[in-house]
Amino acid sequence: MSDKINGTPPDNGGQEAMDIVAEADTGARSPSGIPAKILWFVPLAWAGFQLWLASPLPFMLRFGIFNSTEARSIHLAFAIFLAYLAFPALKRSPRHYIPIQDWIIALVAAFTAGYQYLFFIELSDRPGLPTQMDIVVSVIGLALILEATRRALGPPLMIVAAVFMLYTFFGHLAPEIIQWKGASLNKAMSHYYLTTEGVYGIALGVSTSLVFLFVMFGSLLEKAGAGNYFIRVAFALMGHMKGGPAKAAVVSSAMTGLVSGSAIANVVTTGTFTIPLMRKVGFSAEKAGAVEVASSTNGQLTPPIMGAVAFLMIEYVGISYVEVIKHAALPALISYIALVYIVHLEACKADMKGLPRRRPPNFIRSLMSFLLTFLGLVVLTAFVYFGLGWMKGAFGEATLWVAIVLLIITYVALVYYGCRFPELDTELEITELPDPAPTIKAGLYYLLPVVVLVWCLIVERLSPGLSAYYATLFMLFVLLTQRALKAIIRKTGESVAGCLKQGCMDTPEGLISGARNMIGIGVATAAAGIIVGTISLTGIGFVMSEFVEFISGGHILIMLILTAVLSLILGMGLPTTANYIVVSALLAPVIVTVGAQNGLIVPLIAVHMFVFYFGILADDTPPVALAAFAAAAISKGDPIKTGIQGFMYDIRTAILPFMFIFNTELLMIGIESWYHLLITVVIAITAIMLFAAATQGYFIVRCRKWEIVALLLIAFTLFRPAYWMDQIYAPLESVSATNIYEVAEKMPVGAQIRIRVMGEDIEGREIDKVVMLPLGAAGSGKDRLFEAGLELLIADGKVIVDNVVFGSTAERQKIDFDFEIASVEVEADRPAKQWFYLPALIVLGLIIMLQRGRREKTPAIAAA
Repeated sequence: MSDKINGTPPDNGGQEAMDIVAEADTGARSPSGIPAKILWFVPLAWAGFQLWLASPLPFMLRFGIFNSTEARSIHLAFAIFLAYLAFPALKRSPRHYIPIQDWIIALVAAFTAGYQYLFFIELSDRPGLPTQMDIVVSVIGLALILEATRRALGPPLMIVAAVFMLYTFFGHLAPEIIQWKGASLNKAMSHYYLTTEGVYGIALGVSTSLVFLFVMFGSLLEKAGAGNYFIRVAFALMGHMKGGPAKAAVVSSAMTGLVSGSAIANVVTTGTFTIPLMRKVGFSAEKAGAVEVASSTNGQLTPPIMGAVAFLMIEYVGISYVEVIKHAALPALISYIALVYIVHLEACKADMKGLPRRRPPNFIRSLMSFLLTFLGLVVLTAFVYFGLGWMKGAFGEATLWVAIVLLIITYVALVYYGCRFPELDTELEITELPDPAPTIKAGLYYLLPVVVLVWCLIVERLSPGLSAYYATLFMLFVLLTQRALKAIIRKTGESVAGCLKQGCMDTPEGLISGARNMIGIGVATAAAGIIVGTISLTGIGFVMSEFVEFISGGHILIMLILTAVLSLILGMGLPTTANYIVVSALLAPVIVTVGAQNGLIVPLIAVHMFVFYFGILADDTPPVALAAFAAAAISKGDPIKTGIQGFMYDIRTAILPFMFIFNTELLMIGIESWYHLLITVVIAITAIMLFAAATQGYFIVRCRKWEIVALLLIAFTLFRPAYWMDQIYAPLESVSATNIYEVAEKMPVGAQIRIRVMGEDIEGREIDKVVMLPLGAAGSGKDRLFEAGLELLIADGKVIVDNVVFGSTAERQKIDFDFEIASVEVEADRPAKQWFYLPALIVLGLIIMLQRGRREKTPAIAAA
């Protein structure tokens, strides 16, 4: 009881949370002796294989080159072998040794997973003609994947995948609305296991080529001490504010989320520091845990990694990495700003204080420090950007080596600069706030690997895999050398050889930690491949669309709500990557199909972001809320109440997907100038803060009921002003299809053309839908439509699809040869929707005036 009174959780709270992470992410077994060495060596070998696979060395040495199917097979063999060794079968199963049956199952599972690699040539010689051995291996392999999924991730994904498999075989017994003829064992096993349509499909491919490297990069960054640095910086900057520890929790979770692939691990990494301090300033156990849960869950929405989903979106949506990050940036930003504001409102209601500063603030000194830091960053950015541009012309092929030398010099200089300030504290308890400037400067070199990663991705436009490879190599260099460099610079008397030895010990530990974090993701992407394979084999996606349309009655909002609920249910208990694979494969086509049939035409990226957001919210949605259980283990609160409170804090995240479905400017689509972007950002942030205030019932003072309704209406108007304009003017008008080339030619660069297509699909069903196709760069209308994948034939007043380019956007939109283009939908000429901002802002001004008047007359009443 005393622990609850003084706000400090018992000492074993952190250990209990770590146990939850182990059970969910890395494996709960910790054997000794030879099994321990195997559990040390195999993940290290896996990490080495992935680094080799990502590097250019195989092609330079012409040795160890694997095609994508072989690489996926080896990747899964490592993952499933470790799953059976690291994760016990049952709660009562031994933790300190590995039973003999698990060794046998692990070896059999590794063989079945590696079957595609071991017999690749033989399988290639008999496509679609599996032997009895192929079928037996496939059946055993699928069964072992399901069991490994249950061990590593719990029952939810295993049950969902098993239900989909049963539907494949017994679809003829299903209710009429979802009935299908069923598949034979040979056909199903061949589809699931011997092709790239099922287990070895896109999801496992992305896990193999991209996700592993980014998870490993994040693990190395954490091992080097960057996680502690992010937390200390967040507390130094925000800990003194009202409810400061909670605001610091939000910011530190956002920074950790930049490179983290797990909401649960994020909760424990930052929550061990933040939750006790939130309790100390007045947050209840449940609210402290809920703030951390909401912050860590949203960390999965934060670019550049997005829980590794950014790379899956590249494959599923068919756009570049830079475009994915551009579309994801603003929603993530306003979501975090809203959460900081919610924490602020909670603190205001309860009259909470922040943590004491070490020294009183000095406005002039703080302003000068900020300006100098800002100018320094601007100068450094300009020097790096234009300097490297100059070097490419001056040094040619030697530019890479010159850049590496400059990078190392910069790293050494930043370590030297950081050593002028006290070493970052690593104690779990923060008793007083660190000074902002010394804290930030002490660890600036931690940002260099992230800078390398982002530079390679966004400026050099290297592939995500190669970018992560180079960033990981630099991260390994930092991990090896930082301790020795500090010993030399600080003259601590420590042996340089001893420091290098410690760095050599930390490096494999970081690689092993990253590999063990990938066990669950590896088997999850394989299990998710079963679901994707079922969809492609049975056509259940079309059935799901018809089902949702039937239930919603064609009402778009009901359809979106139903899809959101299904995303929450399907996402419960799943890691971020598997979560996205399942909901995007099953539910994204529903929004596209049903929406198009009812006049809602949305870019595909907006649809995928919609289901992704709701899938992520499942992490804090009871009863399967693993992040909430981890937070409750630290706070000693009720996990169900923590999850419910976390979901209430996340309600503003839940409203965002609905907004960007109807207003794609929130995804930075259709932004035409810098001031248009500025207005969009400012209005979006204002709207989400007003929505947060309305849901909290507190703005400047406690809100009256009519003020809550008014704030909700203002937020809605700022988010979606087009709704009111649509009531006055129709948003679109139809143009004859024969003018399609003229319309396409006049559209701006990067615009999307809306066309209504009619025809008959391969199964004889009548198709009548509106689709959007990206037009890309400027040019003739004919050329721009060809870039989108269409070759047209205009004759007798009709426009017929003469050819659909393989792999194009038009093909992905299910446009087929001989379809007719019935019309082109263009935006109607009408007043700017932004005019509706004016009445909304006038009403907001009235509410501010009234609430300020009440605050001056009556002191705010503290929350009960």
